[in-house]
Amino acid sequence: MRRHLFASAAVIALFAVCDGVASAQAQDAGATSQNPPAAADQAPAAAQQAPADSGGNLPEVKVIQQQAKPKPVKQAQKKPKAQPQPAPQPVAEAAPQAPVETSTSEVPPSNVKMSPFGASSIPVEKVPAAVSQVTATDFKRDETVIPQEALQARVPGIIVGDLQGNQFQTNVQYRGFEASPVNGVAQGLAVYQNGTRINEAFGDTVNWDFLPSNAINNITVMSGNPIFGLNALGGAINIEMKDGFNYQGAEVDTRFGSFGRKQVSTQAGQQVGNFGIYGAFEAINDDGFRDFSDAEVRRGYLDLGFKNAWSEFHFNFTGADNHVGVTAAAPEELLAERGWDRTFTSPQTTDNMLQLYQLNGTVKATDTLSISGNAYYRRFKQKHVDGNIAEAEECDDAPGLLCIEDGIAFGKPGTPGVNPDGTINFDPTAHYGSIDRTSQDADSWGIALQATDKSRLFGYRNQFTVGTSYDHGRVGYTANSELGTFLPRFVVAGTGIKFVAPPDDDDCPVPVAPGEECGSDDVTPRNLTTTNDYFGAYFLNTTDLTDRLALTVGGRFNFAQIKIKNNTDSEELEALNGTNTYNRFNPMAGLTYQLAPGLSLYGGYSEANRAPTPAEIACSDPELPCIIESFLTADPPLKQVVSRTVELGIRGEQGLGWTGDRLNWSLGVFRTLNTDDILSVADATSNGRGYFLNAGDTLRQGVEASVEYRSRRLYAYANYTYLDATFRDSIQLSSPDNPHAVVCDGAPDPTDDDAPHCVNVRPGDTLPGTPRHRFKVGFDYWLTQKWKFGSDLVALSSQFFTGDEGNQDSPLPGFARLNLHTSYDVTDHIQIYGLFENVFDRRYGLYGTYYNAELANVGGAADTPPIEFEEPDEGGRQRSITPALPFAAYGGVKVKF
Repeated sequence: MRRHLFASAAVIALFAVCDGVASAQAQDAGATSQNPPAAADQAPAAAQQAPADSGGNLPEVKVIQQQAKPKPVKQAQKKPKAQPQPAPQPVAEAAPQAPVETSTSEVPPSNVKMSPFGASSIPVEKVPAAVSQVTATDFKRDETVIPQEALQARVPGIIVGDLQGNQFQTNVQYRGFEASPVNGVAQGLAVYQNGTRINEAFGDTVNWDFLPSNAINNITVMSGNPIFGLNALGGAINIEMKDGFNYQGAEVDTRFGSFGRKQVSTQAGQQVGNFGIYGAFEAINDDGFRDFSDAEVRRGYLDLGFKNAWSEFHFNFTGADNHVGVTAAAPEELLAERGWDRTFTSPQTTDNMLQLYQLNGTVKATDTLSISGNAYYRRFKQKHVDGNIAEAEECDDAPGLLCIEDGIAFGKPGTPGVNPDGTINFDPTAHYGSIDRTSQDADSWGIALQATDKSRLFGYRNQFTVGTSYDHGRVGYTANSELGTFLPRFVVAGTGIKFVAPPDDDDCPVPVAPGEECGSDDVTPRNLTTTNDYFGAYFLNTTDLTDRLALTVGGRFNFAQIKIKNNTDSEELEALNGTNTYNRFNPMAGLTYQLAPGLSLYGGYSEANRAPTPAEIACSDPELPCIIESFLTADPPLKQVVSRTVELGIRGEQGLGWTGDRLNWSLGVFRTLNTDDILSVADATSNGRGYFLNAGDTLRQGVEASVEYRSRRLYAYANYTYLDATFRDSIQLSSPDNPHAVVCDGAPDPTDDDAPHCVNVRPGDTLPGTPRHRFKVGFDYWLTQKWKFGSDLVALSSQFFTGDEGNQDSPLPGFARLNLHTSYDVTDHIQIYGLFENVFDRRYGLYGTYYNAELANVGGAADTPPIEFEEPDEGGRQRSITPALPFAAYGGVKVKF
């Protein structure tokens, strides 16, 4: 009921706005009625500056040229020949028009915000680091509703990984650093939405499924800027949403297609005097191409704004209520023998709910001083269900009873199947598994203040920014495990028996051998509260030392305090209680030099840090491993991660003759060294469990190149990244299921078949999941004034499996995927379009890891017909992969008012 109410309210609100838009646009149409409605989604100021825009947007290019390069205006007074701007007018009129969508010749913003919010923008040619921007037009190109996909196409170095097997819950990897929705992934990117940090409080995870794609105005990806605070090891992703000042009009988009895809998205915006309103909503249903991989996404955004000559304020709301089937990796043999749609253990589902309220504003106190503020409240709820194989067997020391994880299993007396003393009888005919459940209930809020002054410094043009922020998060976390049995297709059915904490050894109902414990703490229910307090203070200064040379210096002090409180009666879990504190000052400095108009060099050095998350701190003891997504244990302290980045590059923006064609390009090199990097590793003796540790230093270095061409009829782009991501220290890491692993050093009995196994990592070994080569290319071409065709190609080289940190196994093969898209404008207000993904139906894996074949055969015996996996001593490889989406086709209709 809540989901339906949420959807209904959003739709009603949007159409109420649309109703007012039609009459307002009719009034505005007077002098510009010959122009197509495409200009309706541009800001009024832009419309006044470029009244002759007829779809080609060439006058808009002219305006941005003036903004990006103010110097040539003075030169033009001495050299009149440097003023070619009037020429594009007749060309713009002859260009193919794009009535329903913005033309591909629209150029991205020329200024970049150097902090998460406020008036901190500087021209992109003065940024001493790599910068990439993805605009609303980029989302329209291939009509993607998944922000991660747009980032992958347009940003060098970004790829999309899929640990969970659902395209709405994928992770973004930039230069080998992750922003993922999965707990257990080391999070190395800071992500902001309208100035609010959206890395979740518990694990710094990022839930990309909360972002309505049609409400995104632009996304900036920037490296080497510690001003964005914690987690900006590899960089920051800054997301700015639309408002009533930069979008006017209304649009309804419906789509249907492969695997039961049905979706409706709407957006509407309007400015009335100094006030603006904007709203967007997306409802998406998808059955998924794999078993139990359905998705139901409901997400919306609302912005109310006020703007005049000296101030601007916005109140906005983001809401989402999503259900996602997460099917994860499956054994290669299962996919090959039983079908690409098969899953390995289910149910695996995630239910996410979000309410985010934000208030931000900027006041121009003087001609040079601006004061900005940002405040937010965020409510996040998540429920995760995970069916698993389990180490469940008959107890050696207590025949007839069930043992799990090498300890006697206990349930709540009175539950069917549980004995009065809490023990559970073993059924030799059952194929045992488990269903693990976790939940998060998080409340967070924060406030930030910032001042930016543009007064001259000793006669030099200068911009100085200073700010501070405070973020508070409180998370209630629970986890429990239920005994289950396998059904066909690796479905785990619950028995209703939930495992409880074992009694004290003195009260154990069965004899316990000396040195042994009565039961296993690995499946003991968890209930805890975590509290995060993050404080930051920063400054940033950019000075034009000459007309061509700009110097930027800055830094940020980060303070993080993380408290964990156990809410259960378990004495074993009392050690969870504790407070961990981290602090550090991270500096940055860089130079840019303008070689010529539209051509500049950049170079910079920066540092950043990441404090361990509550999930990592509470799961860092190898003696008490935990299921990463569910169970937490006592911990030795983890060190914070510190990154040091150096990068150099050159970038250019040139106009190509009087036609108004544009060529943007960049080439850069980077080197980021992480000290005390945190990794999650599998426990060597307990299946499905793991822990976090500081794994020494890691290095990510490489080369990035990108080029972008825009003309009246053609838009084309290409980018390439070479990434060398390696370990820098010798270390031994647990990897129990890697068939190439060896017995761990210090094993009590190396000759025991159950002895723990590890991989030996040497300096120079490649980090798993980091393809060395990343190439993306695409184009859009207007075949006629109404018909557009385009394509996008993503090609990645091979990558090592997670669990093969020693690089001894053959890697997961690389792949190339081609997508096509086309659209046709039926009228000035109606467009039909088609999308075709993976047109050659390539079968490849997006992510690789290992599984335990012996335990998997328990579930395999229940399949129809039974399937048996080869164990390593029989030549089995125990490799599992996340299969990529096969060929899919979608069609839709877009109506714009």
